[in-house]
Amino acid sequence: MNWTHKDLLDIESLSIEEIRHIFQTSSRFIEINSRSIKKVPILRGKSVVLFFAEPSTRTKTSFDMAAKRLSADSFSLASKGSSLQKGESLKDTVLTLEAMKPDAIVMRHSLSGSAGFIARHLKCSVLNAGDGWHAHPTQALLDGFTLSRTWGDDFQGKTLLILGDIAHSRVARSDIKLFTRLGCRLRICAPRTLIPHDIRNWPVEVYHDLYEACREVDAVISLRLQLERQEAGLLPDIREYSVRFCLGQRHLETAAPGVKIMHPGPMNRGVEISSNLADSKDSLILDQVESGVAVRMALLYLYLARPKHEQEIPEV
Repeated sequence: MNWTHKDLLDIESLSIEEIRHIFQTSSRFIEINSRSIKKVPILRGKSVVLFFAEPSTRTKTSFDMAAKRLSADSFSLASKGSSLQKGESLKDTVLTLEAMKPDAIVMRHSLSGSAGFIARHLKCSVLNAGDGWHAHPTQALLDGFTLSRTWGDDFQGKTLLILGDIAHSRVARSDIKLFTRLGCRLRICAPRTLIPHDIRNWPVEVYHDLYEACREVDAVISLRLQLERQEAGLLPDIREYSVRFCLGQRHLETAAPGVKIMHPGPMNRGVEISSNLADSKDSLILDQVESGVAVRMALLYLYLARPKHEQEIPEV
């Protein structure tokens, strides 16, 4: 496939053929990551800036590892200690970065649309690692790839439940767009205060009872509950939330056989998901972490290597 995209800002910009191509490319990198020597020279001489204006462990580390395994040089920048903290505008900060001639900027920022804003001002590739409540395309792609390793290409007609704080979740928004494109039926389950106000326009079924929501589902993605929601008055009590919406084995008695359990992390065990379920044989939570490195390797490869050099992934 001739990869023509400059930036990855959201799932909508990718066709279903391109999504499946990302999955196929990620499969090659899963194999490379299983070797004793995991480094390949595909992006030697390339530089990737990890610009994370919000805290991150999994996404930032997996992008950093992905770049290094492709032999690219990666450089980290956080808002704390940067010129942003001194009053410099986001635009001026990223223009300064581009003057240093990176090949890509991986960006996470609290403002929705920030990745698209800087992409319009930069010549290098911009990969959105999460912008406000808007989008988290690489998380959705790794979630889809994780399930593809279990389901193959057979997403059509599968039922997927997303559980938790839907209103404030960029993961939920990107997952819904991705899995709808792949042919899944989507359900969401959350307290009424954590449901988006425009939910009628979303291609989902809405539930407030977790037992009903889990009936005959093939997979459940439990989202992290940010504890500041209680401080904002959107939740009466974290304990009450856990009683009604903490995913446990009892909720899955009427789910489809072999229902898969997922979580983007970090987990609040006993609040969003029970420990025994998180650690069960049907949990794909650690598979998601493994998939995250492979998917981000695939994305760096597609956005930085193929358009200019048409390099093939090394066999050895």
